[in-house]
Amino acid sequence: MFDPAVFGKARTRFGGLSGAVKGALLMTAAAAGFAAMNVVIRAMNQELHPFQVAFLRCATGCAFMLPWLARTGFEGLRTASHKLYFSRAFVSYGSMLCWFTAIASLPIAEATALSFTSPLFATAAAALLLGEVVRQRRWIATIVGFLGAMIVLRPGLDVVSFAHLLVLASAALGGWNSITVKQLTRTDNPNAIILYMTLYLVPMSAIPASFVWQWPSAQAWVLTFFLGLFATLAHQSFTRALAVCDASYVLPFDFTRLPMVALLAYLVFGEVPDLWTWVGGAVIVGATVYIARREAQIAAAERIS
Repeated sequence: MFDPAVFGKARTRFGGLSGAVKGALLMTAAAAGFAAMNVVIRAMNQELHPFQVAFLRCATGCAFMLPWLARTGFEGLRTASHKLYFSRAFVSYGSMLCWFTAIASLPIAEATALSFTSPLFATAAAALLLGEVVRQRRWIATIVGFLGAMIVLRPGLDVVSFAHLLVLASAALGGWNSITVKQLTRTDNPNAIILYMTLYLVPMSAIPASFVWQWPSAQAWVLTFFLGLFATLAHQSFTRALAVCDASYVLPFDFTRLPMVALLAYLVFGEVPDLWTWVGGAVIVGATVYIARREAQIAAAERIS
């Protein structure tokens, strides 16, 4: 039975932790939420079109945020970043459609390993679109990370499917999205960031969903509830992790998502990732962790000087 006193004590203890520990715990929680969400998406894709699943994810995500809006009122939505929110929603929806469509046919662990190229795409986006200075070592690590993606894909030994390309497209859009989220956390409440995304995404996703709509079964409605729950918890944790700690520190904890999703996919669908998925995933993780650590060292050196 839920005990508010116990919850209050846990919240107080969590509040007393350092920013680094909070960030690590929150990003690990986000990884667990995203892993569970992906398993639910795969289950829903067996009955519903990915476009409809995407709409249901957005609608339930918005519903789960309404209690916060009722408590804070519209004052909590004050922002000067509507253009940034709209661009984020547009990019997020593109990433979501690519991802939801891809994991309908790909092994979830394989798709997850490829999705870890997202920070590598973020590096390229920071250089090409934001004009950031990307140093030689970071470019080398980025290239190594893409080689890791090639290990997972094994072009020439296996046919690279359209679903694989969709995962890479989703990762590229996700890399840009993570940059936008970090910008928004500097000025806006994490709850507002999450709610604004769903407010923009609901009408945006409703149009494609209307062309493929079919009434969900009772089981699909139950899965829809958990889809919204896991997605909201994951995004809450992810956004707060970026707000309390440097992205370069918390990013590596997101990689716990691969073993989590591999375990869940095995238990629910009987999927067993092959050796090359783990090898390629390890190369991608290593390259991304190196980039994060290197940038943190450079930023620390610049602050000292």
